[in-house]
Amino acid sequence: MSTSAISPSISADEFQALEQKVLRAVEIVKREREARAAAEAEVVLLREQLAAQLASQSATESELNLLNKERDTVRQRVEKMLQQMDELL
Repeated sequence: MSTSAISPSISADEFQALEQKVLRAVEIVKREREARAAAEAEVVLLREQLAAQLASQSATESELNLLNKERDTVRQRVEKMLQQMDELL
């Protein structure tokens, strides 16, 4: 067997083309990593915003429940006063 059959020679142009492909692949990987990091940062931010909104919603619901209880108490007191007024008349 000849040595050219075992180790084929690569021309300078072919090597340069391969080098360019490798450099493009490296750039693509770099961009994808940056995009992934940006997406992960956005996920963290969105989770924080969601947690804040859920906490706010919970506080709003608690306040609403408290206001409803107060309204019911006031309603009962007003009904009681009206009933007493009716008894006086």
